[in-house]
Amino acid sequence: MKFTTAFLIIACANAFAPTNYMGRTIPSVHVNSALPIADGEFDFDVAIIGCGVGGHGAALHSRAQGLSTGVFAGGDVGGTCVNRGCVPSKALLAASGRVREMKNSHHLESLGIEVEGEVKFSRQGIADHAKNLANRVKGNLENSLVGLGCDVIEGRGMLTGKPHEVKDSSTGKIYTAKDIILAPGSIPFVPPGVEVDEKTVYTSDGALELQYVPEWVAIIGSGYIGLEFSDVYTALGSEVTFIEALPNIMPTFDREIAKQAERLLIRDRPIDYRTGVFAAEVTPGIPGEKPVTIKMIDANTKEHVETIEVDAAMVATGRVPNTKDMGLEDMGIETQRGFVAVNEKMQVLTKHEDGEVIPNVYCIGDANGKMMLAHAASAQGISAIENIAGREHIVDHNAIPAACFTHPEISMVGPTEEQAIEMAGKEGWTLGKSQGSFRANSKALAEGEGNGMAKVLFKKETGHVVAVHIIGLHAADLIQECANAVAAGTTVQELSMMVHTHPTLSEVMDEAFKSAAGVGGGH
Repeated sequence: MKFTTAFLIIACANAFAPTNYMGRTIPSVHVNSALPIADGEFDFDVAIIGCGVGGHGAALHSRAQGLSTGVFAGGDVGGTCVNRGCVPSKALLAASGRVREMKNSHHLESLGIEVEGEVKFSRQGIADHAKNLANRVKGNLENSLVGLGCDVIEGRGMLTGKPHEVKDSSTGKIYTAKDIILAPGSIPFVPPGVEVDEKTVYTSDGALELQYVPEWVAIIGSGYIGLEFSDVYTALGSEVTFIEALPNIMPTFDREIAKQAERLLIRDRPIDYRTGVFAAEVTPGIPGEKPVTIKMIDANTKEHVETIEVDAAMVATGRVPNTKDMGLEDMGIETQRGFVAVNEKMQVLTKHEDGEVIPNVYCIGDANGKMMLAHAASAQGISAIENIAGREHIVDHNAIPAACFTHPEISMVGPTEEQAIEMAGKEGWTLGKSQGSFRANSKALAEGEGNGMAKVLFKKETGHVVAVHIIGLHAADLIQECANAVAAGTTVQELSMMVHTHPTLSEVMDEAFKSAAGVGGGH
């Protein structure tokens, strides 16, 4: 009977027209006849706990292999990325970025454009733009799952402690699956001493609702999330104070890029910062009546340094796995700070370092902590399905790019220069470095956006690209060529001979590649 059910799901899936998700056409499923459908022993071939970008990617690939698939959505189709992360934040950045551009009369005048009168914006309109986009993408995502024959189960999935079992937390019903993929995602981390009310003191979840634009907002943490929100807030008229526990602002970025970012994204804007301090106590206020109080202590001595009062505080101190109350302990899975240990095939281990593989259980995305990025989660999900299908696959995390969508953007693939120097010393190769400049790029100059640089790090002995770091106009798009080069093992000599369209921003990379290979030419 279960065999027949699986077959019917696949037959129905083939009747659906192609589905569009995030600009990508998802074709009707093509069954791989070399793989078995459910053999009658299990409800599903694959059960996926979590329905974010990682779970979604795994589900699509699972169905493309002809595997019957159940997705435990937990009432959160789309997960963090679609509902509270990548998608709505880009909508806020796009809208606030337009406001910034239109207010920059000096830049517009350099292009021969004059704007008369005050530039106005609707805070609610911008907030609605983010919310509507998230809802639209969420709907597309859910439609693509249903259209391809996935069973979407509303409750959150939990392990029961028995192999091949997943329990629906909302109904108590137990389902069986040959293989289980954990994709629960993550939630914002709130440090001890910080009281969050999601009104005056809020995480990125609350910030995305843009309930109001504070005159002065403190952002605790200066990583990707904090930096992007500083871009939004200053564009809309706020003053920003960063509070960073580590010695440097933007501590995770390549230092040379961080210095440029400080000049372009902080120094020229109403932003100041404190480094080497913890926000030890954060007390919410009342909008328009009572300020938020932030007590700071020295990160090393723990002595009181300063207390400030601001209109609002955003907590951007990273994220932690959403693995609590999933029944992991019942399966003998030990976590570290909530992170699940996995091997290169995404198979779950009983514990970190020397853990044993738990058969037929995989973990992808933020919960395994390898790389907390939506597209990394999707890649891991596809990889897990490949391994389930018997085709060994390992994700090359060194070739996965990342981007910060400020104005201008920052992007990177591979280690920072500091990390690369250390790697070269340990592994016995010589680090090469070359640069390309936006200031010498015709397209960037035509846009009046000549600030920025691209840095290529490579092995001098072989020419293989190790890392690339970019800050400048559309840096998030330019990094993809570089990530592909890292993944494919392309050398700077080969890249220097590849023709780049003129006049385009891609010539910034062409300049860097040619410089690395000692090749003349370019525009």
